[in-house]
Amino acid sequence: MLTELSIKNFAIIEEISINFEEGLTVLTGETGAGKSIIIDAVELLAGGRGSVQYIRHGEKRAELEGLFSIDDKDHKSYKVAEQFGITISDGMLILQRTITHQGKSICRVNGKLVTIAILKEFGKTLIDIHSQHETQSLMDKDNHLQLLDYYAQDELKDTKIDYLELFKQYTQLKEQILKFTTNEQELSHRLDLLTFQKKEIEEANLHPNEDKELEIERRQLVNFEKIYLSIQTAYNALYGERKGLDWLGEAKTSLEDNDSLDDFIKEKSKRINEAYFLIEDLAFELRDYADQLHFDEHRLNEIENRLNEINRLKRKYGTTVNEILDYLAEIDDEINQLSNRESHIGDLKSKLDVVSKDAYLEAKQLHDLRKKCAKNLIVEIHKELEDLYLENANFDIHFSSDAINDDSEFKLHENGFDRIHFLISTNQGEPLMDLTQVASGGELSRIMLALKKIFSKHQGVTSVIFDEVDTGVSGRVAQSMAEKIYHVSENSQVLCISHLPQVAAMADSHKFIKKLETNNRVATSVLDLSENEQIEELSRMITGTKLTETALKHGYELLDLAKKYKSSQ
Repeated sequence: MLTELSIKNFAIIEEISINFEEGLTVLTGETGAGKSIIIDAVELLAGGRGSVQYIRHGEKRAELEGLFSIDDKDHKSYKVAEQFGITISDGMLILQRTITHQGKSICRVNGKLVTIAILKEFGKTLIDIHSQHETQSLMDKDNHLQLLDYYAQDELKDTKIDYLELFKQYTQLKEQILKFTTNEQELSHRLDLLTFQKKEIEEANLHPNEDKELEIERRQLVNFEKIYLSIQTAYNALYGERKGLDWLGEAKTSLEDNDSLDDFIKEKSKRINEAYFLIEDLAFELRDYADQLHFDEHRLNEIENRLNEINRLKRKYGTTVNEILDYLAEIDDEINQLSNRESHIGDLKSKLDVVSKDAYLEAKQLHDLRKKCAKNLIVEIHKELEDLYLENANFDIHFSSDAINDDSEFKLHENGFDRIHFLISTNQGEPLMDLTQVASGGELSRIMLALKKIFSKHQGVTSVIFDEVDTGVSGRVAQSMAEKIYHVSENSQVLCISHLPQVAAMADSHKFIKKLETNNRVATSVLDLSENEQIEELSRMITGTKLTETALKHGYELLDLAKKYKSSQ
């Protein structure tokens, strides 16, 4: 969820920091106080389009920062972070964005500079904003298949894993066939190039780890004097009259002569004996190694020449000898395939035929499971629409596919062969249409809320934001919408700007956005309302600015009804 939001020099906001809690947070306040500006700031943090017009007049930059708390290690944001090399520690994800007066956007995720495109990838996993005037993910038909799969993830999980593995093989085989059926001249040039490369590598007669072995030997020869002097000095310090071993021998003898007199001496005598013979062995090893050392200038020249040859090949074929040898094995296989191209293409096509049939069967299984789950989803959505007093609304899920030839088989893609989109009609007798074609703002708000209610627990976003989605509704519809928004908050954190007292009464946290004037400048402040202050704000929302005893009573009753509803769920 969004835990903390900091905004500086953004539109009319000079500087504010807002803490958010789980559940439903409602933001209310007078028009122009800055409620929607706060949502605009969140949208920009999620990768939305920025503009210098957002910078507060007279300032050089606007600064935004959001702290998100993500407890679920399987949340999609972790996969995005891994993809772009960003570490999420202690479940904390910090998004930052600075807009300069030159129009530049500087974006960071957990302190690492990223592009706006990467920031947007994170934003998709964290925030879903819905307003009266914007088309969100639920309105985009390209997302409808994904939403259905989220809804049916338990039923689809195993089949989807099997299909994706087959589809991966399917695409790889198609790519290989395409590679070997391209321009004859290009393939001939490729074969000539690979044959030359193979000959050049083979003539070098490389063996595994040769470069590492030669580097070690070269280092020894180049530093021969230092190595020999180091070993000889160490040996001379240990072996000889009045040297290290001699003194150690005296200590050993002294303790041995008296080890029967004291248990401490006996124990230390044993240890010094072990040390003496260990050091003696070490001295002899140093002597033997020094005796075998010799400097061979001719061998050093051979090594230098060989390493030069190897480095020349490294610049072409790999960073190590082992990589060069691996590359040799790869091109040897490709040369064989190109030399026997026709038979190889035949083998690939045979494999593709088998894999495509298996993949198609899994795609068909996916299709059948989706059809079954779609029926359940349609029933659920109709129930939600009825609760929102759209009793005559008709919702359906349309399945389509791209035919290969005669409609008996369809083109495969990453999700099988299905393409779906949501259709609805809001009045009896009207034809089903795309969601985007629903004209009434009030109806559209209710439809979107019904969909959000069902999909909020499947979409996986941490924060759902409603910006005045209750415009154009009142009465019993308003109460029903308030209840739906509350239920969305049971699965995701919800931030909601509302002018409806019914929605505000459902809040787990109520924030009042106030406009202040200081030094002839307008600024925005955010107040967390106590229960009494919340009752007063609800009363103002019911009757206007003038507070009366009756209005206060209505505000108290509305809040009490909301509490009773929430406790009954």
